[in-house]
Amino acid sequence: MSSAPQTPLPAISLVLGGARSGKSRHAEQLVESAGGDCLYIATAVGQAERDDEMATRIAEHKARRGTAWHTIEEPLDLAAVLQREARADRPILVDCLTLWLSNLMAEERDIEAEIAGLIGALSGKGGAGLAGPVVFVSNEVGHGIVPMHQLARDFRDHAGRLHQAVAAVADSVVFMVAGLPMIVKSSH
Repeated sequence: MSSAPQTPLPAISLVLGGARSGKSRHAEQLVESAGGDCLYIATAVGQAERDDEMATRIAEHKARRGTAWHTIEEPLDLAAVLQREARADRPILVDCLTLWLSNLMAEERDIEAEIAGLIGALSGKGGAGLAGPVVFVSNEVGHGIVPMHQLARDFRDHAGRLHQAVAAVADSVVFMVAGLPMIVKSSH
């Protein structure tokens, strides 16, 4: 990591935006600005083997982050890995919540229960919350037309509820547009 001055991160941050809005890059910069080791939790496990375009995106993200980041791949049990890995001296970046949601839907998990479990881990219900800061990246998918197919409508609706739940417990929410951060919620 660089020797630049460290910037403390809020306990929970959410960075939303559309495709190629700059959300992952912005989230990476936030985590790196906190200093120390950086942990990247990748939810796109297995996607690269099935999708060449996704493989290219993943490779771009890895190259941009460099070797200073430690990566854990976790497609489903996000709350458990956050609780296990969170430390005050190591900010965590989760990229991304909508891929996590896709994975849960593909495995026919109880989406509402999974969201409740994540929010419980973040807010300290049943424990002390996370021991260190976490930055979530997620795709805002609710700005388009109503999807034609039921699965797509279900995904959009689950994503909207997930974003609302995370934003409610987050200290900071940023919406990315054309590479520019728009502050939606701030703890300052």
